[in-house]
Amino acid sequence: MSLFLLTFFLVYGGTHAYALYKAQTAFGFGWKTLLAAAPVLAALLCGPLIVYFFSVRGMEGASRWVSWIAYVWMGLLFFFTWTNLALDGANLAARAASAVFGNTPKGLIVYGRPAFLSLAALSVVLGFYSFLEASHLRTEHLRIETEKLPAAARRIRIAQISDVHLGLMVRHRRARAIAEAIRDAKPDLVVSTGDLVDGRINHLDGLSGILRDIPAPLGKYAVTGNHEFYAGIGPSLDFTRRAGFTVLRGQDAPVGNALRLVGVDDPAAGSFVPREGRSEEELMGSGPSPRFTILLKHRPVLSPAARTAADLQLSGHTHNGQIFPFRLLVRLFYPLLSGLYESKGGAALYTSRGTGTWGPPMRFLASPEVTIIDIERPPDRL
Repeated sequence: MSLFLLTFFLVYGGTHAYALYKAQTAFGFGWKTLLAAAPVLAALLCGPLIVYFFSVRGMEGASRWVSWIAYVWMGLLFFFTWTNLALDGANLAARAASAVFGNTPKGLIVYGRPAFLSLAALSVVLGFYSFLEASHLRTEHLRIETEKLPAAARRIRIAQISDVHLGLMVRHRRARAIAEAIRDAKPDLVVSTGDLVDGRINHLDGLSGILRDIPAPLGKYAVTGNHEFYAGIGPSLDFTRRAGFTVLRGQDAPVGNALRLVGVDDPAAGSFVPREGRSEEELMGSGPSPRFTILLKHRPVLSPAARTAADLQLSGHTHNGQIFPFRLLVRLFYPLLSGLYESKGGAALYTSRGTGTWGPPMRFLASPEVTIIDIERPPDRL
């Protein structure tokens, strides 16, 4: 935890210092203005910690208000930082060109107050657009053919949600939108691939009922993500089960006579509780199953066992970066960032962009999704 806090203050504090430097360069204010701005910036910097302080003391109303201020500011500051860094890069390139060619390319070097005000306004516009994008839940469709379905089951439809992050900011409106999108698709099976909840979840009144009422003839299944453990695994599992999901923790479950589901805990579990159930390798076995096997696993990492024994892995976790260009960094850790990936070993992996938001209530070029997967037998050949 101490390493996390150190990294948080270094990175997030650095963005605040960079923004303050840009403001001072643009307006030329003195130390008195810096001292007056320092308490406000310090409060904004510590906003996520203040949210946590209020939430652990049951002060839900205060925690929610502070979370909106803190995380909207975080999103706007992120836009302001990367647009300014991009401009700094362009200015640096212009100066390098000037040094090489002996003259300054006109129109390339932009700085001072006009640049600061323009990029601050652009950050607000991008933030507003990103808020709207995050509010627009898309339905993605995926079709997979397999000979493993019995002749009587021509198609099984699965609805996948992931990274909903129900909590202080993602609440009833998003839960109802999810329920409506799933109902419209009329799936046979609903799965949640982790991070259904976020933060402390003592006050999610009514949200479990919205999800519980979603019809799913073949059932609803879930696995844990890292945030289930951050929120407290006991309350997280209780909420997930009240929402109508069977939680698979190192377990498998037959679904009718057609499918086999395998679910594993997120690796974050090891820092909080002893491992439950069997390992992924033990569950997958040494080879393909006669049933179509779906591995529910929060992080989009395709293990050797899954490559040889799973037909499809459903994952999330990445949010597709949530706010571009953050995905460029996330891709370094999770190359299978978003969408369908078909491995040479035969298994396919689908990584959801996520159904909610974490931190800033914004998404930029990474719309939230509910995924509808049709598992179908190929057409009979005459």
